[in-house]
Amino acid sequence: MAHQNENNKVWFITGSSRGFGRVWAEAALKRGDKVAATARKQESIADLKEQFGDNVLILELDVTRTDQVKAAVQQAYTHFGRLDIVLNNAGYSLVSTIEEADADEIRTLYETNVLGPVAVIKAVMPILREQGYGHILGTSSNLGHVTLPVIGYYCSSKWAFEAIHESLAEEVKQFGIKVTIIEPGAYATEFGSQESLKFTAGMDEYKAYKESFFQNLRGMERGDPNATPNALFQVVDTENPPLRIFLGSHNLPWTRATYQDRLATWEAWADVSNAAQGNAK
Repeated sequence: MAHQNENNKVWFITGSSRGFGRVWAEAALKRGDKVAATARKQESIADLKEQFGDNVLILELDVTRTDQVKAAVQQAYTHFGRLDIVLNNAGYSLVSTIEEADADEIRTLYETNVLGPVAVIKAVMPILREQGYGHILGTSSNLGHVTLPVIGYYCSSKWAFEAIHESLAEEVKQFGIKVTIIEPGAYATEFGSQESLKFTAGMDEYKAYKESFFQNLRGMERGDPNATPNALFQVVDTENPPLRIFLGSHNLPWTRATYQDRLATWEAWADVSNAAQGNAK
């Protein structure tokens, strides 16, 4: 089946209550699209219904509950008759040095940031495949390429998220389904709020280091989240969307420098690496 026209797309968005999810859900509705907006608590997005009426479907969804994911996806599809764009946006960050976090905290982070999006992908794939089209978007981060200390586990979840979506893109191309990884830099969203940050029990050995880290973070220039929808719309409206797109002006210079450094290190150690190949046939 041919793709629907550029106007009047149907979106399924996880994590619509705040941050980018909220900004993008509202922007899509304002341009006349239809949105299945999901959040862990329905009351956090109930006002969208008052504002946009039948163009929005409000669904309760905790992405770590696979049964709830399947039900929400099916409800959205039944309600609107199709799904054009699936936006995997729910996630949170764990504030912890690598030594501090316990296994349960790391597991919980991965359940939301990695296994949750996978559950959404698995639930929508039969629908998109039957349609013969669809566009899966995943909200990653510039931290899917580079890392920061103190939120290393969050960065690692985004590296995993990136790899999953990159493999997915190759696998589903044959069905006419597109995949794009959205990579925002630092923005003035509620992502820094208590709801989006979980703090592990701290160790005294890292106290001063973490204070210094947060001091530097507070001084970081942040983008305006309300400036982002146009970039998102350009991605979903184009015939050949990119696999990855940065949001913000700081990501490319930082990532470029990081990769140059990595390449320089690999090059410097190339003789050692090549010798390790051996002569086995």
